Amino acid sequence: MSVAAPKTKRKTATRKKTVPQPTSPWLVVVHNDPVNLMSYVVLVFKKVLGFTEAKARKHMLEVHRKGRTVVWSGERERAEAYAQTLQTWQLSARIEHSSDGK
Repeated sequence: MSVAAPKTKRKTATRKKTVPQPTSPWLVVVHNDPVNLMSYVVLVFKKVLGFTEAKARKHMLEVHRKGRTVVWSGERERAEAYAQTLQTWQLSARIEHSSDGK
């Protein structure tokens, strides 16, 4: 006759799944400058950001009238790349965290 081993209760470790918290997006902001022509700013927006003529003109006018415009928002790495590329084209571009309230 064989003796069965007693059943033991195993405690299973419960792990809480960490849900990634959505981070607020980063903004690519272009500031007005006294150097670049309006037509040049439109050209850069079209080439770098892929804007249509109408959208590029809208953002250029916003920069001209308000002193700044947000041309892109999203993940930080890509925002930094866009800002750097715009700076290479001699535009005054910066990134800001959208929660800055600006």
